[in-house]
Amino acid sequence: MSDYNFYAGYLRFAAQKTERETPEIEEMMAELDRVAGALEAGDNFFVAADKLRVTGRALAGVAGFLQQHILPEVIAADNDKGEAQIRWVIDTSMSLMANLMAHAETTKDSEGYQVSLPDAP
Repeated sequence: MSDYNFYAGYLRFAAQKTERETPEIEEMMAELDRVAGALEAGDNFFVAADKLRVTGRALAGVAGFLQQHILPEVIAADNDKGEAQIRWVIDTSMSLMANLMAHAETTKDSEGYQVSLPDAP
């Protein structure tokens, strides 16, 4: 069992709440589900070269969704543990997005990326 099951849960939650209005959104939500499954199986995961940008955009979407819709409710409920987790998910997702996009640019989308997550909260 992974220490990052909570992160997988947030990724799946965001994917389930998102309407799949376009093929691109469908691809992003499928990638969130794939990453969630990888997190449940272990602590690190690999993003294929052809999925770097879509995974980065999907993770940025998760961060934005949590920051706008969930974090304010958790703060209002005075839930310190939940707030720490959500802030970690937001910060980690945005950091991963930046790393994936930078890697895609520097490798010209030709190499996958091994993700190592920071310590869980």
